[in-house]
Amino acid sequence: MVRAGGILKLAALIFVFLLAVFLAFQLLEINMDFNLSSMMLTELALKMLLYTSRTSQHMNVNNEPGSHQNHHTVSATKPVRYKCGLSKSCPAGHFAFKMASGAASVVGPRICLEDKLIMSSVKNNVGRGINIALVHGRTGDVMKTDFFDMWAGDVAPLIKFLKEIEEGTVVMMASFDDPSTKLNDEARKLIADLGSSVITSLGFRDNWIFVGGKGIKTKSPFEQQILSVQHNNASVSPSDVHQEFARLRLVRILIADNRYLTQQIFTFHLRIMQRSHTCCR
Repeated sequence: MVRAGGILKLAALIFVFLLAVFLAFQLLEINMDFNLSSMMLTELALKMLLYTSRTSQHMNVNNEPGSHQNHHTVSATKPVRYKCGLSKSCPAGHFAFKMASGAASVVGPRICLEDKLIMSSVKNNVGRGINIALVHGRTGDVMKTDFFDMWAGDVAPLIKFLKEIEEGTVVMMASFDDPSTKLNDEARKLIADLGSSVITSLGFRDNWIFVGGKGIKTKSPFEQQILSVQHNNASVSPSDVHQEFARLRLVRILIADNRYLTQQIFTFHLRIMQRSHTCCR
């Protein structure tokens, strides 16, 4: 017969064994949870580290010159392009123009208005003689362009054209090759009435650009002439003449076939003509 003390010892031993097994499984489960948690935490930490690294790199790039963050600063330092390639923008209520006379019989004239090329050799609407563009004095719309051969042509079509110009129209003229041989007193007077100061003395193959208006009450400040006799003067050099909202520039003398080819640039801002139909500086 087993004694009561032995039974108690056996029961205690079994209890301790079961308790040990239970604790072992609990520890194993905790360890597995810990490992999973550690893995999740490690993955989260890696993601945070990667995000931090990328953010840091992005911030470093943005802090460099030319970055997106400094876009406004960099943009402010970039050259700004103005209409017709002018050096500054026009005030409100002004048109932006840039004109170039023809160079001898080689390079045709160019007229730019409000950043649109309205007359040039590329557009195939220029020719020898006097090239003319008519612009609406209020809207700035180009009304008509034409050219008149003053070497082999007839002056009558030019006179008719000038007489039909409406009041308040801005008139832009540029020479190409010879602008004067066929001009008579009537044609010169009609152009003088538009505000030209030099039309009465315009000579054979002079380079000439002019902007005036029908109904103008004074002489236009927007005119430049290079005498053909000056082409043989090697001392001719670029020069600038400044006026309010006006810039007249004589530019580069090209030498070809032992001839000086002079081309002049006329850049200016012309105020929209008021009801009095006068062109103001």
